[in-house]
Amino acid sequence: MKTDNLSKDEELIEDEIELLIPISGKKKEKVSKIIAKAKKNRSISLRVSNYDLEKIKERANAEGIPYQTLINSILHKYITDQLFEKDQVIKSFNLISKA
Repeated sequence: MKTDNLSKDEELIEDEIELLIPISGKKKEKVSKIIAKAKKNRSISLRVSNYDLEKIKERANAEGIPYQTLINSILHKYITDQLFEKDQVIKSFNLISKA
């Protein structure tokens, strides 16, 4: 079952779902702890120029989300290779339309 909204890891899970087996006991507890640790947020201090911070706040306000949520989303997209530069996307569309 393929869905465009799935990450590469999620697609792998979908492709190999029949190979997965349920776990219980100590293994389940260990996995639960790993997942809980991965979900925890950590507070950091970050220096950002006044201009950039104001622009981030404007974009967040336009999207109806808190600016810290927007920053977190951008960072997450960057580290998971889901953040694309506008010029790259436009160039890709132009190449596709010329083909």
